[in-house]
Amino acid sequence: MILDEKYKEIRDMVKKFSDSEVAPLAMKIDHEGHIPKELIAKLSENGFMGSYVPEEYGGAGMDYMSYSLIVEEISRNCASTGVLISAHTSLGIWPILNFGTEAQKQKYLPKMASGEWIGCFCLSEPNAGSDAGSLTTFAEDKGDHWEMNATKNWITNHEEAGVCIVFAKTKKTPDYKGISAFIVETTTPGFSIIKIEDKLGIKGSSTAQLAFDKVKVPKDALLGDLEKGFRVAMATLDGGRIGIASQALGIAQGAFDYAIRYTKQRVQFGAPLSDLQGVQFMLADMSTKIGASRLLIYHASALKDAGENYSKESAQAKLFASESAMWITTKAIQLCGGNGYTKEYPVERYFRDAKITEIYEGTSEVQRMVIAANELKAIH
Repeated sequence: MILDEKYKEIRDMVKKFSDSEVAPLAMKIDHEGHIPKELIAKLSENGFMGSYVPEEYGGAGMDYMSYSLIVEEISRNCASTGVLISAHTSLGIWPILNFGTEAQKQKYLPKMASGEWIGCFCLSEPNAGSDAGSLTTFAEDKGDHWEMNATKNWITNHEEAGVCIVFAKTKKTPDYKGISAFIVETTTPGFSIIKIEDKLGIKGSSTAQLAFDKVKVPKDALLGDLEKGFRVAMATLDGGRIGIASQALGIAQGAFDYAIRYTKQRVQFGAPLSDLQGVQFMLADMSTKIGASRLLIYHASALKDAGENYSKESAQAKLFASESAMWITTKAIQLCGGNGYTKEYPVERYFRDAKITEIYEGTSEVQRMVIAANELKAIH
């Protein structure tokens, strides 16, 4: 797929920003475990935090293809910063943009597009991960408000978040049919952080277990139709998976670029490693997986922008790109030898960051279920 000139310009602009502003901070972000507020401000100033928010709501007015390019190029240098953008945009902004009332859009989108308010997505629970429909969070109708009690797990952007998209049952059912979606501000009394996760990778991305203890949620905070929240969640995740696929692609590209430079400079047996056919074969396979991942992501993004069904294609993109990123980062360490195993070199960070892309926003196994279900449905 050949990118139009406008996309090439966007990609080049983000690449320049990523190399000059993100790359110098990537190791520090990983070591210190947070993303500097100054960097988030620069991301916002360049329109990256509200890329596909319409201009009427203060956004950059781009499309999903542009957003995918942004996440890829930022993640090429720092996956933690890439997922900050991805979770905020595709999981925080998108459901409000697509299911929110006009009043909700006017209230939240300008502040989220500017980066003043960062979004997070609260679906998973201690006993409801891949089986999201089994969540037990309940929001009780108190007449003039909802009273919410919940424990939510693995919440990305908790440290920065001002707005949460929270899923809770408003009708006690044994399945997903009683789930509703709500917009909850983190300054609401009863909201608290239970535990901050110490993770293998994306260590600069904040992740926590959150509590909602008798939180009073206004009636006008209902997002979408009552008891139709599961549809909101699944539709949101379809798009979110393109973002995670783009993150995985960026990680893979970053590791590959470093491996190329290293093998050209590292001399063994009297010649650069890159002269060895065995090394060239590894590099060729890495390059091919990156190219295939990129095509799957661009295809899913193009379908989404065209208003076509893209559920299967987004799952394919995430499945292939994430598993490719894990394979490519493993090979990058192998090519760098003992040096690649140390924190002095960035490939071990790419390796640690890649693993989560096979897990969050739907594991690889869940992606295979989605793909198979779509294929089986298509054949009568």
